[in-house]
Amino acid sequence: MSERLTVFKTYKLFVGGKFPRSESGRVYEVTDSKGNWLANAPLSSRKDARDAVVAARKAVGGWSGATAYNRGQVLYRVAEMLEGRRDQFVAEVAEAEGLSKAKAAAQVDAAIDRWVWYAGWTDKISQITGATNPVAGPFFNVSSTEPTGVVAVLAPQESSFLGLVSVIAPAIATGNTVVVVASEKAPLPALSLGEVLATSDVPGGVVNVLSGRAAEIAPSLAAHQDVNAIDLAGADAELAKELEIAAADNLKRVLRPQPVDWAAQPGTDRMTAFLETRTVWHPTGSLGAGGSSY
Repeated sequence: MSERLTVFKTYKLFVGGKFPRSESGRVYEVTDSKGNWLANAPLSSRKDARDAVVAARKAVGGWSGATAYNRGQVLYRVAEMLEGRRDQFVAEVAEAEGLSKAKAAAQVDAAIDRWVWYAGWTDKISQITGATNPVAGPFFNVSSTEPTGVVAVLAPQESSFLGLVSVIAPAIATGNTVVVVASEKAPLPALSLGEVLATSDVPGGVVNVLSGRAAEIAPSLAAHQDVNAIDLAGADAELAKELEIAAADNLKRVLRPQPVDWAAQPGTDRMTAFLETRTVWHPTGSLGAGGSSY
C-alpha cells in the first residue's frame, strides 16, 4: 500500500458565517509550547476587523430579536457539536497550552459544560436583572434589560479554549453579537470553534473570529463607531489603557481586564456587563376607593 500524502489543515478567519483568508493575505506561524510548528494562522488586518464589525452589526437585529428560549436552544446545539469534536479540541488545547491529554480533556469538558450553563441562562437572566419599581403615583414603572449590541472581545491569551468560551458565550447568550480576537500565541482552538459555529444553528455574523496581533487589530475595534462595548480580558495593562481611551470616543461599555480563574464556576457578571436597562412608565389612571381605576 502506498504511503498517503499528509493533508495539512488550512486555518481561516470566521466572519459573517464564512471562512475568508485575511484581506492582506498574510499569515503567521503558530507553534506548540516547545516551539514546534503547528500551522499557519491568518494575520488579520484592520480591514478584516472592519468587515467583522459590519457582519456583527447585520446580525444584531435577528439575534437580539430571537426569543431567549430559542437562543438557549442554539447555544445548546453548539455544546452538542463540541462534544462530537471533543478529541480534536483536546489535541489542539494540549498542543497550544503544553498540557497533558488528561488536563487538556478537563479544559475542553469544562468549556462544553460552560456552553450548556450559559444556554440555560438565556431565558432566566431577565428575571434577575429586570424589576417592577415602586413609584408614588398612578403609574406602572418597569425596568427590563436588552443587549448592548456589537461587542468586541479580546480573548484570554493563556486559556485558549476554556477562557475563549467564557468570554464569548455570556455575550451572545444575552443577545449581543461579537467580534473576538483570538489568543495570539494559541489561536487554533478559536479558529476551529468557528467551524463548529458555522455548522450549528448560530446565524452568520453572531460570532466573528479573528486571529493575529491584538495590538494591531484591537485599536481599530476600540475606536470603531459601530462597536458598542469591548471586553479587554486578553489585553495587557499597556494595551488596555490605550483601548480604554479609544473606546471613550463613543462611550463604549468597557470591561476591564482582571485576574480570573477560568476554571472556577462562572457567575452572571459577564452577562450583565453587556446589558442595557430600559425603564418604561405606563399610566394606570387615577386610583379609586378600591385601589384601582379598572
